Amino acid sequence: MPITMQNYSLTWTDTKGVPHASAVAYDKPSAGRRKTELEKAGATDIDIVEVKPGELPTPRD
Repeated sequence: MPITMQNYSLTWTDTKGVPHASAVAYDKPSAGRRKTELEKAGATDIDIVEVKPGELPTPRD
């Protein structure tokens, strides 16, 4: 049985209202930890999104 790795990335809005997207992909637990860090920093609209290997999300407008 093949093992399928699922990658996750994040999109968020910083405290100045600027949209951002992760420049790296995470596994699920690491994405959750990064989300917590962003929440503590005051970021809003934080979403964990599934991405394919080599793919990264674009920031929301």
